Amino acid sequence: MARVQPLSGFPEWTPQERLVEAHVIGTLREVFALHGFGEIETRVVEPVERLAGDSDASKEIYAIGRLNADPDADRKEAKLGLHFDLTVPFARYVEENQGRLQFPFRRYQIQKVWRGERPQEGRFREFYQADIDVVGRDTLPEHLEAEVAIVMARALRALPLPPARMHLNNRGLVEGFYRGVGIVDVAGALRSVDKLDKIGPDGVREELHGKGVNPEAVDAILELAAIQTPDGSFVDLVEALWDHSPIVEGADDAREQFDRGARSLAALVDAVNAAVPETAIADLRIARGLDYYTGAVYETVLEGHEDLGSICSGGRYDSLVAGGGFPGVGMSIGVSRLVSRMLGAGLATASRSVPQAVLVAVTDEEHRAASTAIADRLRTRGIPTEVSPNAAKFGKQIQYADRRGIPFVWFPAAGDGTSPDGEVKDIRSGEQTPADADAWVPPTEDLNPRIVRG
Repeated sequence: MARVQPLSGFPEWTPQERLVEAHVIGTLREVFALHGFGEIETRVVEPVERLAGDSDASKEIYAIGRLNADPDADRKEAKLGLHFDLTVPFARYVEENQGRLQFPFRRYQIQKVWRGERPQEGRFREFYQADIDVVGRDTLPEHLEAEVAIVMARALRALPLPPARMHLNNRGLVEGFYRGVGIVDVAGALRSVDKLDKIGPDGVREELHGKGVNPEAVDAILELAAIQTPDGSFVDLVEALWDHSPIVEGADDAREQFDRGARSLAALVDAVNAAVPETAIADLRIARGLDYYTGAVYETVLEGHEDLGSICSGGRYDSLVAGGGFPGVGMSIGVSRLVSRMLGAGLATASRSVPQAVLVAVTDEEHRAASTAIADRLRTRGIPTEVSPNAAKFGKQIQYADRRGIPFVWFPAAGDGTSPDGEVKDIRSGEQTPADADAWVPPTEDLNPRIVRG
């Protein structure tokens, strides 16, 4: 038989690693629900033409089809693909269900997505993503831009992670400045600036020159991108930069957009830091190259793990659906990307590899039913329990529990009347005491596996 070859980009965790992933997902659900977000789940397939839209996303889509498809099947049936993010299916969901939803609609969604990109550290072809969005009908209050960021910051702080730094910008501020220095293709310039981390200032400069941006304007937008402050003090810096930049004539509208964006960003940074101290940073480099962002934009990095890139990003958009009328704001966490780093860098681990807190020993096969009855009484009270797979010597059964990380071994009563149900042993300390299966409970910290910081 040919040896099984792993598929690159499709992570499969061990049970102990899976406990860490489950903890991350469970924590996110808890924090999102605590802040009033309701969970939805959308289908995993969409028409390929909807997924691709007008972008280059078609290169990342996994198209699906039936093996041995019926040759007489309707050839007009839409070609389907697996979703590569949760935004496209969410937009379709809102459009289809708008008559049944209450707006502003607050949703969270944690599902797997599939993306045909080159696998590398922290980047997979199949992975979990977690999104939150608030979508309005025609209007959406600006304070929700801060609320979404605060919820995500609190979710990250609840996980066994280093401090997360949320880098914030405002597309209105940036676009107003770009227009002010005479850039016509603002979206194209933003896409170039979004590559600063990859190609550096010289690479961005060369790319912008190739797009016809004059050198003075390039210098100005690179200087803007270099501004970063932990509070609202950036406002004085960007205003001074405007005053010393080659502003074109008739830029009053651009200046108004610039000022409005600066005020919004200052309020956003202050609000996030007031709720989750030392989290938000005003970073005029953050561009988020996607054209549909119109207000706040967010990118989040882990302190000491900046090489991982952004683990959580998003922004404000004018309309979720093509027809307009559904403004919103949202953020997305790459769950598998985060879990991969947590495991690989030893940031978190499960206290044991299995859920069981107790192994009930088996004296001999003739009395296995008695061990099973004790286990069932413990399970009825919510204590995860396993019955020993064989009736080996007790020392070997203890070794079996130790290898699996099960902290307690229950020895059924010998029938001498000293204890009705036998004795339970903490195999870590060696302490062994008589116990009643209808009353005994393990210490709280041993009842279920705990996720501990590395």
